[in-house]
Formats: sequence, structure tokens, C-alpha cells
Amino acid sequence: MVSLWDYWRRARTPTARFDATTGSSTYAIELTRRAPRISLTAQGAASGTLRISLTWRMRGSDMMGSRTHRRSFAWRNPLEVFRPPEVVGHTVGIVDVDFDLACLYEMEDGSKGVVQPLGGLLGDFNGPPYLKLAGDDRFGGGSGEVIYANLDHQEKFKRLLVFVYIYDGIPAFEHADVSVTLDATNGMHIEVPLTDPTPQARSCAVIALEHEDGELVARREVKYVYGFQSEIDRLYGWGMAWGRGTKPSRLRH
Repeated sequence: MVSLWDYWRRARTPTARFDATTGSSTYAIELTRRAPRISLTAQGAASGTLRISLTWRMRGSDMMGSRTHRRSFAWRNPLEVFRPPEVVGHTVGIVDVDFDLACLYEMEDGSKGVVQPLGGLLGDFNGPPYLKLAGDDRFGGGSGEVIYANLDHQEKFKRLLVFVYIYDGIPAFEHADVSVTLDATNGMHIEVPLTDPTPQARSCAVIALEHEDGELVARREVKYVYGFQSEIDRLYGWGMAWGRGTKPSRLRH
């Protein structure tokens, strides 16, 4: 017989599941509202390279609108009827929205900054801030935007905050399936879906990484704001000055 205490404790513990695609050495954990926290140190994942990835896909049903709208769309574009809904969603999404991955950092020496496509702030993997942004994908593919964190220097991090923002186009969190994942060198795969989006939100704080009682901990945030980086900054008290910026051409699609 399971006691109420055991039921509550299990509900708040992230559950690992076997990943049949990549083999038994990889296991996936989803951080949720009821189980928002996991110690990377306790899982043996606090060293090596941590791969932080953004994936997203526009929902065809949301972007296409009502049945009448779809009939009208099909009449004007008859070949589109034969395309899968997710492809149609991607096609519309490419025009209307651009999700970007970014990370605010504060180091133990007090220095602060951000790694993001906007402004070409790509970071450095082998030197401070030990974070490196690689790639920028408006198509939402699995090999899109990635931030590599050098956890061999994790003692120099005071706190990190991974967030997603919409650089260009309509606020579309509620029309897309967006997820941020953490992949550690020991095979651990952590997923944080951006659930219950706020209408018209343009940014979302997703995952916080910081030290607690000598352990490096990942914590689910998933907090939406209507503004951009400066509003994320105010929400978490980073205290940085922000100005307008643009993406370098090699990071813009």
C-alpha cells in the first residue's frame, strides 16, 4: 500500500525513461511543475560539455485557422492540400516568427553578460564565460540553435539563466511546440517543454542553473514575459543595461 507521503514524493521526483533510439546509455528526464529540479552533480553530469538545445515547430492547425480559412487556402494553393500539416506550419512559421535561444550568465567574480544571436554575442567555450552559441535556425529543426556550456569550469559560474525570445515576427509561443533540452556527456537528457504559454508573450525564462549546497542544480522556470531581454533581466534581478541590436548576417536566415 502506497502512503500519501510516498505518492507526493514520487510525484515531485523527475522520472527517467529509457531512450530506445540512442540506447541504454541515454536516459531522458522531463522537468515539470511538480518535479522542477534536478542535481546535475548527483547524476554525474556536472562536468564535460553540456549541450543546451532549442527546438520548435509551428502547429499546422493553429496557423491555418478555421476550416473555412483552410478551404480558402486550399482553393488558392491547391498543391498545399497534399503537404503534411507540420510542413505547412513550418512554411508559415518561417515568415512569421523567429525563436532564439539565449543565456544570461553571472560569474563568481561578479562579471555578467549574455550569450545570444542578437548583437553577435556568441561567447567563448574555452575562456570566460565558458559558453558558446553555435547556429541559428528559423526552421526549428533539431540541429538548430545550441549553446555549449563548459562544465569543467562550472565552479566559475554563479548562475545561468537559459531563455527563449522571439526576435522577429508575431508573438507565437501559443502556436508552437517549443522545447529546450540539456544533454550531458554521461548520456543524461533533460527536457523542458514550454507549456501553458501566455498569449502575446515574446520571451520565456526556461531553465536556471546554479549551485545549491555545493551541487550544480538545473531548475525549471518557464516564466513568460511580454517584453524582451531587459524584462527577463528585471524579473531575475540581473541588473544589466540593454540597448537595441541586430543579428549578424551569418546568423540571420
